[in-house]
Parts: sequence; structure tokens; C-alpha cells
Amino acid sequence: MKIAPKMLRLFSFALLVSAFAVACDLQKTANQITARTVVVATVLSTPPVTIKPEAIAGIDASIPSFDAGGIVFDGGLPIDFRDAGIPIPAQNVVVLFLGQRQGDNLDVAPTGLAGAQVTLQQAGGAAFRLTESGGGNYLLSGDDAGFKYQSNATYSFSVVSSGETYVAEVAQVPPEERIAAFESSRGFIDQTAGQPLTFVRPEPAPGQRLNLGFVNVFPIDPSGNQSPMPTYTNVPTTPLQFLKLIGDAVGAQTEYRAQSVTIPGTAFPDRDRNYIILFQSAKTGGPKSDNLFSGSAIIAGTAAVGIVKTR
Repeated sequence: MKIAPKMLRLFSFALLVSAFAVACDLQKTANQITARTVVVATVLSTPPVTIKPEAIAGIDASIPSFDAGGIVFDGGLPIDFRDAGIPIPAQNVVVLFLGQRQGDNLDVAPTGLAGAQVTLQQAGGAAFRLTESGGGNYLLSGDDAGFKYQSNATYSFSVVSSGETYVAEVAQVPPEERIAAFESSRGFIDQTAGQPLTFVRPEPAPGQRLNLGFVNVFPIDPSGNQSPMPTYTNVPTTPLQFLKLIGDAVGAQTEYRAQSVTIPGTAFPDRDRNYIILFQSAKTGGPKSDNLFSGSAIIAGTAAVGIVKTR
């Protein structure tokens, strides 16, 4: 049984759209500040989880299975799934956008560049070629290529376009954050519809601060289909928000590094329904070659997954 990485692709897309507005870092070289080519990439992962039968809202005899379209219901699954639940394997997805900046206005999205050769390289490990998917976007699904996110690894992207090579890197990507509220013995969060949900992140290691944390909540409709849009996200959506986030201005990252995270009640509007929480703990990286715009950003992390059942 297999689940397509639909949730991660949606999350990746949200980050890519936001990251068009990344600021110039004054510590970068003069060449990077004026470079016209920009790369924005995400390396994202979710761990394996199991959805218990009792976690499925409004379902008695039918048991959910998964396909590329999201969650569908199938009463013909083997009887042992009714006792053991449905295992969802780990997901690993890499998305890269390659574009050309249009002037110096950061509010204008770059134009996507086609025909590039894009490779993801793990330091001391394997290399993987991304597949072009249109509009300057390049994709690698771990299910297809054997890529698996490795905690504390360093990943670099090599992009060859029109005879030039561009390099970007993110170092020591974070491990999974274990969210106690997501791991109850019941296997799901019993939530009153319309009420906020608060969970606590684990303490960071001594001398370190919490990684950035992004939240997306996706509903599952009564027929079992996952909505294409989240009911809640705290991913930055304006140029100024992302500029401050990457620039790490004073107070700008307070929301994303808070230990106590509250999801508003509007994320869970309906009774007797399932919602999936993706809490992505992530680090950022940037350009390594002088010909790549200083605002280029690599975002890498792994998600904790919470299953919500409303009443």
C-alpha cells in the first residue's frame, strides 16, 4: 500500500511561491547581490505513520486506502487492517525552481528557466537527478528514485543551464521533531470542531535554538478526498514576511521558533471530519557560487504528522 507525496508537493509549492521574495544578504558577494539567476528549492520528508481504524471520522465498516488522488475508502481490504490500522510509508520529495529575475523588484516573480540539468548531491553520499516538470520547476520523488532524507546531512544542488553551473547548499538538515501530542496512544487527536489546538515542541539541544517550524492543515472530505488547499498555514505569503524571515531580523522569526504552537479553531471548521497536520521543522541554506542570486534559498526539513478527528 502506498501514498503519493501529494501533501509534501503542496507544502513545497507554498514555500516556493513565498520564497520568490527572499532578501539580499549583505554578507554575500557583490556578484551574488546583482546576479540575475535565482534558485529556490525544498528538501522535505515525512516519517512513516499508521492511521488506526478508530481515527477515521464517520467510518464504521469501511477502511481507508490511499492512491495518487488522496484518501479513498475501500471496504475490501484484508481483515487485519481493521485491527492494525493503515501504515503510511515515509515520503521524500525534492522540488527546485530555477528562474531569471525581472529587474530588481522583489515583488515580481522570476521567469522559469527550462532545459536545465539539476542534480541533488548528499555530501559523502549518492547523487540524484531531478526531472523537469514545467515552468522552471524540477522534481525528485524519493518513491521513484530511491532518495531518502538523512538527518544532519548536507545537501547541495548543482544546476547546469545555458553552459553555466550554479551551486546552492543547505548544511546539517534537522532531524524529526517528535511532537508528543501527535503520538497519543489513541493514534489521533480528539478535537472539538472550531476550537484551537495547541501543541508543544521539544526542547532544543543545549546552546541551540529551535529550528523554523511551519504548519499546514489539510482536511479530508466525507467521501475521502484530501482537499487541494489547507484550512490553515503559517507559511509566509508576502514578500516582506519572507524577507524578514530569511534575513532573521530582530523578532521576525519569533512565530516560527516558538516552543508552544497554536493552530486556530478555523483550521478545524467541521464536526465529524478528519484533518492532517504537517509540522515541518526546517533549516535554510543558500547560494555557494558567485553567479547565483544572494536571495536564492534552500529549505530542508522533516515533518511530524498529526491525525485529527473532530466532534
